[in-house]
Amino acid sequence: MSYMANQKKNKYNNKHVENLGLAFELAQINLGSTKENPSVGCVVEKNGSIISSGYTSINGRPHAEFNALKNKNNLKNSNIYITLEPCSHFGKTPPCTNIIKKKGIKNVYYSIDDFDDRSKNKSKKILSKFNINLKKSILKKRGMEFYQSYYRLKKNKLPIIDAKIALSNDYFTLNKKNKWITNERSRKLSHLLRTKYDALLSTSKSINKDNPLLNCRIKGLERKSPNLIILDRDLIIKKNLKIFKIKASRKIYICTTKNDKSKIKWLKKNNVRVLLYEKLKSTEDFKKLFNSLLKFSFSRIFIETGLTFINFLIKGKFINNIYLFQTNFNLNKNGFNNSSNRLLKKIKLKNKLKVFLNNDVVYLERLN
Repeated sequence: MSYMANQKKNKYNNKHVENLGLAFELAQINLGSTKENPSVGCVVEKNGSIISSGYTSINGRPHAEFNALKNKNNLKNSNIYITLEPCSHFGKTPPCTNIIKKKGIKNVYYSIDDFDDRSKNKSKKILSKFNINLKKSILKKRGMEFYQSYYRLKKNKLPIIDAKIALSNDYFTLNKKNKWITNERSRKLSHLLRTKYDALLSTSKSINKDNPLLNCRIKGLERKSPNLIILDRDLIIKKNLKIFKIKASRKIYICTTKNDKSKIKWLKKNNVRVLLYEKLKSTEDFKKLFNSLLKFSFSRIFIETGLTFINFLIKGKFINNIYLFQTNFNLNKNGFNNSSNRLLKKIKLKNKLKVFLNNDVVYLERLN
């Protein structure tokens, strides 16, 4: 969503909206790469000019405010725009309110309050003692949308789970004559989407069949390929797959119920971490699984798999947002599905993204 979209509904003037909009663009850069910390953007303005900026570093530290304010410029009496309330508690790093005080910032403008109880709505009390003014609720709607995963993490102790699926105009997800349904532009966009998540989850059935890499192959963004989680209840994953042959900085996790010591030993030798679960069948089992993944700092999970598992996740109300890539042609007799497409057809396609994909379109629809 463009940061200019909410201008008329916002009580603040265009300068504040534009500056905080720039901060949101910065926050996008490392979205999905900041572990348990939210990805934040920060812009510093003085006398009408942007003089510094920053965003949360990869792995979540240092924070955006520190990165924007650490330079030696004279920042006294400047204004800062932050996508989220600045933290005010001591964790693995000092609170951002400290550097805001130290640099003599005059005004702090931000979108929404922090969801972490250690900092929520506390920065104003701290900073007002030093004659620093705080104003919030600028681009509030955008802030709530952007920090869906952070909210879910703090309130529900679950990661945000988004999914993508490709389908023909007549709602087939598989093509008898071609590996792909959508075109190359759609596939490139899928690669870009992967970079916005901590982990990508697929099933051993899908991976054994297609032998995909499931990484980001956009030049310059390769290092932002998400970690890979494979759901493999019976430990049937093949050993000769591409995912085990390429060198990558990402980690691979396999979730299984089968304690096959020989197979597990081979997987560990190939730098795969095996996570054993008692059961992986019911909705309750998967709630426990997704909750357990938080200890690896996976707050944003992207699902790429077949229709059978997508249907299970939709029924269980696990999927928050779904990207539906759709072609403009029918597959007719060349199309088929491994599972019913009834649930996909029930999704109302109303939020078409403004991206050029030749003859394809993509919808982003909120499910939960």
